[in-house]
Order: sequence, then structure tokens, then C-alpha cells
Amino acid sequence: MEGQAGNVPAVDVPPLGSPSLGAPAVNAPALGAPAVDAPALGSPALGSPTAASAESAPQPSTGQLRVGRLTKAHGLKGAIKVELYTDVPERRFVPGAVFTLQVPTSSPWHGKTLELAELKWYNSHPVAFFKDISDRSSAESLIKAILWVEQDLSEASDEEDAWYDHQLVGLAVVRDGVRIGTVTLVDHFAAQDLLHVKTESGEVLVPFVKAIVPSVDIAAGTLTVTPPVGLFEELPDDEDDESTSDPAADPVAAPVVSAPVIGKPVVDEPGQKATDAPETSD
Repeated sequence: MEGQAGNVPAVDVPPLGSPSLGAPAVNAPALGAPAVDAPALGSPALGSPTAASAESAPQPSTGQLRVGRLTKAHGLKGAIKVELYTDVPERRFVPGAVFTLQVPTSSPWHGKTLELAELKWYNSHPVAFFKDISDRSSAESLIKAILWVEQDLSEASDEEDAWYDHQLVGLAVVRDGVRIGTVTLVDHFAAQDLLHVKTESGEVLVPFVKAIVPSVDIAAGTLTVTPPVGLFEELPDDEDDESTSDPAADPVAAPVVSAPVIGKPVVDEPGQKATDAPETSD
């Protein structure tokens, strides 16, 4: 499955700041159900925790997709753990694959590429070995770098109910036949994707799942939503019932005080046991 948005696992994550519908494709696919984790903004930068992060560094030119991020050196021979932004690592991470690096301009790796030697799996975690990266120091200098690959973004998705981010950004959001907003961004998270929808009253985050987004029509430029009540509008606060503020005015709310039944044991009088009944005279 290639990185798309919809009701399937997401794949290659496209560049941030996707263009509106009809603009040159610059984004990668998003996805509706289990989606891919997008890197957190402001993550530690290469080489120094105080430097600019790779996420805020200049992105490669259009026509590329993000497919992963280097997260941690593994061992002493230059291996690096990878956070995947693709559902098809067997297609993207093949020996000889060349990745453009998104790193801070101050990084020695700025403007350079990496060639993959091999991708292995250790305890279900992908670990990459790159050409000419043969020791831990070199590997650590690449931590947080984002990996990009060349991709024809005009290429249609071969997945049912799956779209690239750039196809979704700019779509009119329609509810009950009325336009209520516009998709401005797609976020990828582990549980699901989120659509950022700009409305007259502000931005709304819409879970990209079939129950809420039943239809996407790229040709018509629309995305139909059936949101739960309260997602796109504020619900009125429950009005306080003034009558309930006075316990005496509401017999239900007023405290009920019971007098002891004559002839029954009285338990609260001093000097008597619970089983003693008051004496009575003829």
C-alpha cells in the first residue's frame, strides 16, 4: 500500500505544506485507518539538541515523498534505526535505493544523499545500513535526518479508498449538501489520520475514518462528512433550572425527615438500646 489517506494504513508521507487541489503534487499519501506516525515538530536536531530540527529544515524539491526518519544509532558498525513513513518498505528500502536528506543547513549532510546497503529487522524494528556509514559516530551524525525518495506525484493511487495528501488538501468539505469548510492539512498518527478543516468559525480536526468521512470525490473536488453532533458546532450549555436551586420549592430535592413509627424501637435516645421500646402508660 502506497502512502495514502483514507480507510487503509497510510504510506509515504508527503512534504509539509501541500498545495491546493490542482496545484503541482508535492504531498505524499495519507491514510484513514491505522496511519503512519508523523515526526513531531521541533524534534532534536542533528548533532546538537539545541540546533534547528530536521523537521524545520528546508525540504527537498517537489516530486519527492518522505519515507522515513533516522532515529537512533544501532550497534558500532554504522547501522541506524528507522521510523518508517511507508507501508511498502520492501519497495522503498531496497539495496541501492538513494535518499535525499532533509537536515538543518548547518549539518555536514545538508545537500547530500545516502545510498542504502541493506535494511534488516531486529525485534520488529527496521535497521538500515548505508554505504560509507561504517561506524557509530557517523551514524549518530545522521540522527533525526528525514529520508526522501523520487516519486511521480501525478501517479494515481492503486489502492481503493486511499489518497495522497496533495489530493485531499483543498477539497471542499460538504455536510448535508452544504459546504462547511476546506481541507488545509492532513496529519498522520498511529491510531488514525486527522484532516484539518478550515471553517468560518475556525479550524476543526476531523478523524479520517469511514464513519465520519464516507465519501471523497477528487473529480468533483468534494469531501463529504457525517460528523457526530458537536464536532463542527458548539453545543449549548444545559440551562439551570432555577426551581431546583431552592430545595424547599422542589419536594423531590428537599431532604426527607422521617419520625420514628410509634411502637417501633427508638435507637437515638440516650440511655436506651436499639431493641428497647419507649414505655407507655394506660
